[in-house]
Amino acid sequence: MAASIQILEYLDPRSRSPFAAWFDGLNAPAAAKVTATLFQLTVANWSGVKGVGGGVFERKIDFGPGYRVYFGKDGETLVILLGGSTKQRQQQAIQAAQERWTDYRRRKGTPQT
Repeated sequence: MAASIQILEYLDPRSRSPFAAWFDGLNAPAAAKVTATLFQLTVANWSGVKGVGGGVFERKIDFGPGYRVYFGKDGETLVILLGGSTKQRQQQAIQAAQERWTDYRRRKGTPQT
Protein backbone atom coordinates (compact mmCIF):
# COMPACT_ATOMS: atom_id res chain seq x y z
CA MET A 1 0.00 0.00 0.00
CA ALA A 2 1.37 3.40 -0.96
CA ALA A 3 2.13 5.94 1.73
CA SER A 4 -0.58 8.51 2.16
CA ILE A 5 0.17 12.12 1.44
CA GLN A 6 -0.14 14.68 4.22
CA ILE A 7 -1.55 18.05 3.20
CA LEU A 8 -0.70 21.21 5.13
CA GLU A 9 -1.51 24.83 4.40
CA TYR A 10 1.24 27.34 3.74
CA LEU A 11 1.22 30.06 6.39
CA ASP A 12 2.64 33.46 5.59
CA PRO A 13 5.03 35.17 8.04
CA ARG A 14 1.97 36.43 9.96
CA SER A 15 0.54 32.88 10.26
CA ARG A 16 -2.24 33.46 7.72
CA SER A 17 -3.25 30.80 5.21
CA PRO A 18 -3.88 32.18 1.71
CA PHE A 19 -5.48 28.86 0.77
CA ALA A 20 -7.95 29.07 3.69
CA ALA A 21 -8.81 32.67 2.79
CA TRP A 22 -9.64 31.56 -0.76
CA PHE A 23 -11.43 28.35 0.30
CA ASP A 24 -13.60 30.16 2.85
CA GLY A 25 -15.00 32.33 0.03
CA LEU A 26 -16.23 29.37 -2.03
CA ASN A 27 -19.86 28.34 -2.20
CA ALA A 28 -20.80 24.88 -0.86
CA PRO A 29 -20.70 22.96 -4.19
CA ALA A 30 -17.31 24.45 -5.09
CA ALA A 31 -15.95 23.76 -1.59
CA ALA A 32 -17.10 20.13 -1.91
CA LYS A 33 -15.28 19.76 -5.25
CA VAL A 34 -12.10 21.27 -3.81
CA THR A 35 -12.32 19.02 -0.75
CA ALA A 36 -12.73 15.95 -3.00
CA THR A 37 -9.68 17.06 -4.99
CA LEU A 38 -7.61 17.39 -1.82
CA PHE A 39 -8.66 13.88 -0.83
CA GLN A 40 -7.45 12.61 -4.21
CA LEU A 41 -4.07 14.19 -3.53
CA THR A 42 -3.86 12.44 -0.12
CA VAL A 43 -4.10 9.08 -1.87
CA ALA A 44 -1.47 10.10 -4.45
CA ASN A 45 -3.92 10.57 -7.33
CA TRP A 46 -2.00 13.11 -9.41
CA SER A 47 -4.34 13.13 -12.42
CA GLY A 48 -4.93 16.67 -13.63
CA VAL A 49 -1.74 17.91 -11.93
CA LYS A 50 0.82 19.86 -13.89
CA GLY A 51 3.89 21.86 -13.01
CA VAL A 52 3.54 25.62 -13.46
CA GLY A 53 7.15 26.59 -12.70
CA GLY A 54 9.26 27.35 -9.67
CA GLY A 55 8.44 24.03 -7.99
CA VAL A 56 4.70 24.83 -7.92
CA PHE A 57 2.01 22.46 -9.15
CA GLU A 58 -1.56 23.15 -10.27
CA ARG A 59 -4.49 20.76 -9.92
CA LYS A 60 -7.27 21.71 -12.28
CA ILE A 61 -10.87 21.09 -11.20
CA ASP A 62 -13.37 20.87 -14.06
CA PHE A 63 -16.24 22.56 -12.29
CA GLY A 64 -17.84 26.00 -12.42
CA PRO A 65 -15.40 28.68 -13.58
CA GLY A 66 -12.50 26.18 -13.67
CA TYR A 67 -11.10 26.11 -10.16
CA ARG A 68 -7.40 25.51 -9.54
CA VAL A 69 -5.48 24.48 -6.42
CA TYR A 70 -1.78 25.37 -6.19
CA PHE A 71 0.73 23.47 -4.09
CA GLY A 72 4.33 22.48 -3.62
CA LYS A 73 5.66 19.02 -2.83
CA ASP A 74 7.97 18.82 0.17
CA GLY A 75 9.42 15.34 -0.27
CA GLU A 76 7.31 12.38 -1.29
CA THR A 77 4.61 12.49 1.39
CA LEU A 78 3.97 16.16 2.13
CA VAL A 79 1.98 18.67 0.08
CA ILE A 80 1.90 22.35 1.01
CA LEU A 81 -1.24 24.18 -0.18
CA LEU A 82 -0.26 27.58 -1.53
CA GLY A 83 -3.57 28.94 -2.78
CA GLY A 84 -6.43 28.56 -5.20
CA SER A 85 -8.11 30.44 -7.99
CA THR A 86 -10.40 30.25 -10.97
CA LYS A 87 -9.20 30.05 -14.56
CA GLN A 88 -9.80 33.81 -14.89
CA ARG A 89 -7.25 34.68 -12.17
CA GLN A 90 -4.85 31.86 -13.00
CA GLN A 91 -1.75 33.91 -13.89
CA GLN A 92 -1.89 36.08 -10.76
CA ALA A 93 -2.51 33.01 -8.62
CA ILE A 94 0.43 31.12 -10.13
CA GLN A 95 2.76 34.05 -9.48
CA ALA A 96 1.54 34.37 -5.88
CA ALA A 97 1.91 30.60 -5.34
CA GLN A 98 5.48 30.69 -6.67
CA GLU A 99 6.34 33.54 -4.28
CA ARG A 100 4.78 31.62 -1.37
CA TRP A 101 6.68 28.45 -2.27
CA THR A 102 9.96 30.39 -2.38
CA ASP A 103 9.13 31.89 1.02
CA TYR A 104 8.18 28.49 2.48
CA ARG A 105 11.45 26.93 1.33
CA ARG A 106 13.51 29.89 2.52
CA ARG A 107 11.97 29.83 5.99
CA LYS A 108 12.26 26.05 6.20
CA GLY A 109 15.90 26.24 5.16
CA THR A 110 15.50 24.15 1.99
CA PRO A 111 18.09 24.94 -0.70
CA GLN A 112 16.60 26.65 -3.75
CA THR A 113 16.74 24.64 -6.98
